[in-house]
Amino acid sequence: MNQQAGRVAVITGAASGIGRGLAEHAAAQGLRLLLSDVDGARLDALCGELRAGGATAVPCIADVGDPAQVDYLRDTALDHFGGVDLLFNNAGVMQTGLCWEISAAQWQRMLEVNLNGVINGIRAFVPLLLQQGRPAHVINTASLAGLVSSPLMGPYNVTKQAVVALSETLHYELAMLGAPVSVSVLCPGPVASAIMASNQARDGASSQLDALLDSGIRAGMAPRELAEQVFAGIAERRFWLLPHKFFKPALERRMQSILEETNPVFQMAAMEGEDHAA
Repeated sequence: MNQQAGRVAVITGAASGIGRGLAEHAAAQGLRLLLSDVDGARLDALCGELRAGGATAVPCIADVGDPAQVDYLRDTALDHFGGVDLLFNNAGVMQTGLCWEISAAQWQRMLEVNLNGVINGIRAFVPLLLQQGRPAHVINTASLAGLVSSPLMGPYNVTKQAVVALSETLHYELAMLGAPVSVSVLCPGPVASAIMASNQARDGASSQLDALLDSGIRAGMAPRELAEQVFAGIAERRFWLLPHKFFKPALERRMQSILEETNPVFQMAAMEGEDHAA
């Protein structure tokens, strides 16, 4: 018997990339789905496809950077399903460029979606999960950029590292309360998606780098393959979900640099294929 069948999953950023892979895998496992995205047309199309395959999939257009819209997403889950078992705070966007050349509006956009989206999801849903008094799980999508930094990725590095810190803090707090709610932070490498389409235009030289990033991302791990690993981690109640292992030497060097108080040195070859695909 499938232990997932009948459970309820809420997934933000569900219309493409990692979110779509999670939705498709969850539907195949028999979960009932509330799927959210800002792209209503793609969201409706996905829900239609899943329903045609026999799944229960409810669309809800929501901007995760707006607390009121995330509260509405929670209320929609309650109205349709009466509760939530899995919360995927997954929505994300991209901005590349030199830190000092990225505009205030671009920085704010990254903070609102990548970081505030997770904060708003936690604030809206965790009280509900605690009130339910049954096992539940929160999965926050970060990135390898949440563990190691790269140049020209300032807003992405900042927001994804903040998501890792927030996730770890939430894990400690729920454990301190003895709550039946678990937490995972997903830090993938390249996963096939079109996230670079959310990157706002830069100059010609920089756009060449963006084209290389986009090519590498689109050739990354299939979202359904990633989703299989994510759900295996959920079943084991693992906090760290690290589908790609190639980055670990770079992470080890970073930890050594911190412990030894030496200046960090970026090595491009060690970070080939780093994820920008949440």
